[in-house]
This record gives sequence, C-alpha cells and structure tokens, in this order.
Amino acid sequence: MFTATLIAAGRLSPQTLTDAVARLTDAGCAPGTPEWLDEGDAADIAITADPAAARTALEGAADGVDVVVQPAARREKRLLVADMDSTMITVECIDELADYAGLKPQIAEITEAAMRGELDFAAALDARVALLRGLDASAIDRCRAERVRLMPGAVALVRTMRARGATTILVSGGFTAFAEPVGAEIGFDRVIANKLLVAEGALTGKVATPIVDSGTKERTLREARAAMDLPEAATLAVGDGANDLAMIGIAGLGVAYRAKPIVAAAAAARIDHNDLTALLWAQGIRRRDWITA
Repeated sequence: MFTATLIAAGRLSPQTLTDAVARLTDAGCAPGTPEWLDEGDAADIAITADPAAARTALEGAADGVDVVVQPAARREKRLLVADMDSTMITVECIDELADYAGLKPQIAEITEAAMRGELDFAAALDARVALLRGLDASAIDRCRAERVRLMPGAVALVRTMRARGATTILVSGGFTAFAEPVGAEIGFDRVIANKLLVAEGALTGKVATPIVDSGTKERTLREARAAMDLPEAATLAVGDGANDLAMIGIAGLGVAYRAKPIVAAAAAARIDHNDLTALLWAQGIRRRDWITA
C-alpha cells in the first residue's frame, strides 16, 4: 500500500483531487477516495499499485501542487538529516560572505557550478575560501545578522519532528559560524559543518580538515540510523545541491527541496512550490499538531 500526498497550501481544490484520482486510475494505480489532511492545503490518496507510475501521473499535473508518493508504512520519520544553505536558510552563506569582500559574483558562480554537480565539492570549497583570505573576521557576524534568514517552515518542521520523538541533524558543507547559530535557532539536536580558519582577526583562506562533504552527509545518516536501530524507511533527508545526493539516495524519504536539476531528477520526492512544512504533511502530520515556535 502506498500514499500519494498532494500539497498546495491554501490552494488545493476538490477538483484537483478529482482530477488526480482520474489520472491515477488511468495509470493503473487503483486509487482510493481522497482524504484531507488539512482542507485546502494537503490531501492523501491511497494507491495499491505502481508508485512510480503514480508519481509520473501526478507531478506537474496541477500548477503549484507538490506530490509525494511513498509507502504507507513508516510514513512518519524518526530521523531527519538536513542540508543548510538554500534548504534550511534562504541563502548560500559563502556567497553572501563573499559580498563583503567584493567577490560575490565570482564566488557565486563557483557555488552554482558545484551545486549542479559540475565541480568537485571539496576543490570548489577550497577555491572559494582561498579567495576570502584576508577578509576581516567581523564580516562573519555581520553577514549572519544582515543576510541569513530561515527558510519558511524550517522551525515547524524540525521542532514538530523533535516533539514527536525524532532526532534531527543539520549537516552543512558551509561553516560552523553560520550553522551552529542557525541550528540552535531552528532547534536541531546536532550540527555538523566546516570550520573557517581565522588568524589575527582575519580569514586565512583555509578551512579545517577533514572537509564536511557529500560523504560526511551520507555517513552521518548511516551512523545515526544504526545508533538508533532504525530501518531505512524511518529516515528523511532533504537538500538542494549535488553534495546532498548521497544522503537523499539512502533515506527512506529523500527529498529535493527547490533543488538543482540533477538533484530533482534523482530524488524520490521533490518540493518545488511549498515551504518546508510540506514535509510535515508528507508524513501525515496535520497542521493542528505542528509546533511553530
């Protein structure tokens, strides 16, 4: 048994659900009657066959609607491993920090290529950080205060999952100077990120080793899952860039969030239109049970 969840906060109509049932029937998925999670926001449709065909039939069928198709069993997850930049926050921190050195276009171009999977992540990180050599370390605090904003829905997602017994881990290829305050503000259990090296009040152009990269993210999920004695199905990973692919690929529910094409194409689910609270509806958690502060 599988569940197809349709999500379009404030915009999901009964006609959209009727159309979805028709599409699922035509695709041979044997759908049941739609059930509202929250009327107008999200609804479930049970299907008994061919989840891949269901996803194909539903994705893109209605404007502004995100679709998550997954096994009905273990739908609510016990472990969340999340990326930070452009996932839990709205910016890429290194690009914004580069702006204080007058280098944002140059560094953002490298970031974009790395997130599309066109460059080796570690080499791209080293190259970008090297360009920041000599930048006054006070720019880090200024950047965090002036540029870093939480992604809508991040607090509700993490705090609701934690309140229901899940473990939440933020694993970032970015920097501890941003990730630790962000993780604390959102409410993560643990934070893992790279450390920018500073000497005599300025960035040295280097990060501490070993670098937190794609392998770190995958290993973190595997190790946490083993420590908690969880099946794969009880895990959720979410990210937007190529360095998130490995953890997304091994999670019970791997989600591409407003992601680069390479990630959106590979992930089992993608959220393109809604905020991070979509991942609560995907787990069958209704709005009345969310913790938003």
